[in-house]
Amino acid sequence: MQKKETQTPTIQVLERSFALLDVLAAHRDPVSLKEISERTGLHPSTAHRILNDLAAGRFVDRPEAGSYRLGMRLLELGNLVKARLDVRDAALGPMRELHRLTHQTVNLSVRQGDEIVYIERTYSERSGMQVVRAVGGRAPLHLTSVGKLFLAHDEPQRVRAYATRTGLAGHTRNSITELARLERELSSVRQQGVARDDEELELGVRCMAAGIYDDQNQLVAGLSLSAPADRLEEGWIERVKSTAAEISRALGQHGGQG
Repeated sequence: MQKKETQTPTIQVLERSFALLDVLAAHRDPVSLKEISERTGLHPSTAHRILNDLAAGRFVDRPEAGSYRLGMRLLELGNLVKARLDVRDAALGPMRELHRLTHQTVNLSVRQGDEIVYIERTYSERSGMQVVRAVGGRAPLHLTSVGKLFLAHDEPQRVRAYATRTGLAGHTRNSITELARLERELSSVRQQGVARDDEELELGVRCMAAGIYDDQNQLVAGLSLSAPADRLEEGWIERVKSTAAEISRALGQHGGQG
């Protein structure tokens, strides 16, 4: 197998997987196992085994026996990365302004599966709150204000399926761990257009959040403000909403929220 001059993975199967994907990416049409083997230098049985694993993860498709092409999962991930980059670029300035006005931690999060992922954060030591979850950190949907925004946009059966998958595990004594209570909370989120976390993820920390929508009026991210529980001011929610709306407009949103 040819080695690239750039740094290669230390795990051999990953290096081989990347080589296989590169071959498929170079062809518009499906590629036969024989050609893939020749171009990568991998034994056909080795290439076949790795391709089967990639197909199981939808990174590779098999349109017919013995041929392969790139799978839709790569498109999904690519669109997710693009959306995150666009949201981050649009959000950073307004986030800094919200932080300047409140002196509290401002978070930008997106949904990935049953969790939210923090993709940007603006904070200072003056907030008096330890930042536990850094950029790239994750948290369960039902324990976070932004996560509740996403759950509130799900159909009822999807919320029930989420509850079954996760068991609605709690982190603090305030965590919502019962489906009926979660459904009541989500109903309130839909009515108010905002969501809250009342020390449900971390004791001593409360949050408020509003949704960020794209040009298709789809919820793509959430903007939240986190503060020590005794310092969170209810009046900040309007600033959070207006900041989220400003970011949504920058993403091309028009009309009301989706």
